[in-house]
Amino acid sequence: MKILIVDDNVDSAETTGMLLELMGHETMCANDGAQALEVAMRWLPQMVLLDINLPVLSGYEVAQKLRAAQAMCDSYIVALSGYSSDEDRQKSLAAGCDQHIGKPFDPAALTGLLETAASALAARRR
Repeated sequence: MKILIVDDNVDSAETTGMLLELMGHETMCANDGAQALEVAMRWLPQMVLLDINLPVLSGYEVAQKLRAAQAMCDSYIVALSGYSSDEDRQKSLAAGCDQHIGKPFDPAALTGLLETAASALAARRR
């Protein structure tokens, strides 16, 4: 799967990318909201792991813009955020995220997340 990791914490983004690549996925990283949109529209990832508290554009804004773009409307978007209240989760879903996971997240949970995303992407293609 092509996965875009968006996080202003460069080390966290790169570490997540390395882990996903070891699992056989292709990854790219972006470190602010504007860069995330630019990379996403050029590269067209199937999945986006999206931090919410980003410089330039928030993750909410990025999710809304990705959902509005025809080329990205079917991508599976996961909000990864230190903000994990019910209100934060509702805001993520309202912005267009498919799922909201609190940080720090358990890397072992990635397998289940990837399976969920793959199933959702397959269903959207039907």
